[in-house]
Amino acid sequence: EVRLVESGGALVQPGGSLTISCSASGFTFSQYGMNWVRQAPGYGLEWVAIINHIGGACVFADSVKGRFTISRDNSEKTIFLQMTNLQPEDSAVYYCNMFDGRDFWGAGTVVTVSR
Repeated sequence: EVRLVESGGALVQPGGSLTISCSASGFTFSQYGMNWVRQAPGYGLEWVAIINHIGGACVFADSVKGRFTISRDNSEKTIFLQMTNLQPEDSAVYYCNMFDGRDFWGAGTVVTVSR
């Protein structure tokens, strides 16, 4: 059974930084690219970033480019999202996602950017 568990969400002040993570199990982690997707209150899902199966290639949404970094540790079956210069519009539930023809999602972790 595929399982994705996000963690690390927190309340952060504008301009601050935060790293969230997603631990995976139930599939051959090193064979799949992974996504981060977020959903702000009252809005739909917004794709944030993708990393390929070996961590050698990443793509970011324009809204986070230059501020967010995605990485992975295949030995720990974990992906990370390092977020810097956070702004209130980054407040959202952040989900990790794996797609193998079917979408798999974690329960999400909440990031709130506010004074």
